[in-house]
Amino acid sequence: MSTPHDEARPVARVDAAAPPAATEYVRRPDPDLSAYADQYLDEVSSIPEQRATVGCVIPAYNEAETIAGVLDSLLMQTRLPDVIHVIINNTTDDSVEVASHYAGPHERETASGLQRTIIYVHDIGKNPDKKVGALNYGYALVEHMDFLLGVDGDTTPEPDAVEHLVEEITSDDRIGGISAIYSIDDSALDGPMAKFLIAGQRAQFSAFNMQNLLKGRNMAVLGGQFSIFSTRALRGVLKDSHQRTPWVNDSEVEDSLLSLQIKSTGYLTKISARARAHVGGMTTLRGLDAQQVKWNFGAIDLMWPGQRGDTRGQPLHPNLRLRWFEHLSMVVNIVTRLGFLLLLLGSLTIDAFVFQLWWALPPVAAIALNAKVAHSMAFANRRDYLFAVLLAPAEVYMWIRMGHFVRAWLKFFSHQQTDNWAAQAKAERGKGTAYLYPYVALLLFLVLCGVWWSQLSVSFRSDVLSVGWPVLGVVTLLQTAWMFVKIMKPHRGFKA
Repeated sequence: MSTPHDEARPVARVDAAAPPAATEYVRRPDPDLSAYADQYLDEVSSIPEQRATVGCVIPAYNEAETIAGVLDSLLMQTRLPDVIHVIINNTTDDSVEVASHYAGPHERETASGLQRTIIYVHDIGKNPDKKVGALNYGYALVEHMDFLLGVDGDTTPEPDAVEHLVEEITSDDRIGGISAIYSIDDSALDGPMAKFLIAGQRAQFSAFNMQNLLKGRNMAVLGGQFSIFSTRALRGVLKDSHQRTPWVNDSEVEDSLLSLQIKSTGYLTKISARARAHVGGMTTLRGLDAQQVKWNFGAIDLMWPGQRGDTRGQPLHPNLRLRWFEHLSMVVNIVTRLGFLLLLLGSLTIDAFVFQLWWALPPVAAIALNAKVAHSMAFANRRDYLFAVLLAPAEVYMWIRMGHFVRAWLKFFSHQQTDNWAAQAKAERGKGTAYLYPYVALLLFLVLCGVWWSQLSVSFRSDVLSVGWPVLGVVTLLQTAWMFVKIMKPHRGFKA
């Protein structure tokens, strides 16, 4: 009878060159055990794989028109979240009724097998902390899981988005959070103003995404639209920051602050290389103004040195270096555009305007750079390319952004105690006139400059122009050179 010890038997080998006592051990298969090989392999393959658990949290405020599309897109994922919590707060529409149709267990057959998830709908009623309160409510429900997937109530991911996010964040324990690549769906838009504004926002998002992709995929802001967080990293934030909840209500940009805290805790914040999601865009000047002012104001609050309320400014934080560069770039854009407008009008008043051929160089560079941004989009269409090559739409959109930028800085330095969340909600309802302030201020500024200019002598005007044009020319040349540097920079296969 064979025994397990029979698997390795000493076998004598005759070798004239070897010592007489030399032996070699040869492993021989046991015929009695080989019959169990297939059974062993079948049992190993039947062992269920351990996979990371993902809890999805969807804060929803008046999302009756979009929440169904969000839930449908999540249920069509190649990797379903293990649980989905819809946290409805402060709603005045039918969000609860629409979302309730999805409540309960769901299953889907995928390439990796049958997957299941459960959707829970929570109506938490009046919530003074708004989206922050809803996110923290959801965190309490999924903090025992490996990852928290935050999804806005108007964001629809591509079918493989969750799968890519989970693969990327589980591949490296140093990663505390990953944001999807965001774009805006422009397939159902009415009116030229909505199409123009969405085209501008798509270009803005694309340029921002590509900047982060080319910087080692390091992401300064894990946008709440569609990002996955390690709950271990969130617990680290609670410990290091002495907070009860990951998101705090004393910041205009809760996503930016949490991203800074995750980075400060020692984790990485990344942008995904493949996961994509389509977010809701602003289709009115009023709504876009409120959103952009809130974002800029919150960024300034984090960037500015010193203590403001409970949020300490961190001007040297690694995540804020790109923000400083963006704001300095906007200052240069304001100086060159406003300077050119004033010098042009001033020259026309004394018939001193002479066109120089090299002035065509900056617009050509701008068109080339805009076209490159459009080409970098994963879902670029004809409208994106027209926005880029016609130049005028991109230039008008830049002036609009300059107004948002100036208004945010003025609001910051005026120490106004305003609820920018409430202001954005009001603007999205079609109320408020604050979005007109930049245009009124620009018109008033031009009128005052015109009155002052008319009081000057012709010789003094000529002196001002003789100094102003060369200074503007130098700044514009440097700006144009920087545009050409960005044009020549390869995208290394990334698509924004």
